[in-house]
Amino acid sequence: MYMLLLKIRRCAVSIPSNIAEGFMRKNTKEYIQFLHIALGSLGELDTQVELSIRIGFIKEEQNLNENITTIRKQLYGLIRVLKEKL
Repeated sequence: MYMLLLKIRRCAVSIPSNIAEGFMRKNTKEYIQFLHIALGSLGELDTQVELSIRIGFIKEEQNLNENITTIRKQLYGLIRVLKEKL
């Protein structure tokens, strides 16, 4: 259980960290690449939350799943807008 909690925390920190790092590169193509990395971390987080629910480590929280979906949509939207500006 402890290792799963560590992985969840690592992913949760990785998402905004990659967004910030990509933004600071001041290069749109690199920024998009870091946004894709953030999406990967979000996918990991989504999987780990689902596993935690299935094994009874955390209670099923609809709001948590909705937040993950909202963040995913926001990242895809940002990527789309940035690609249009290239």
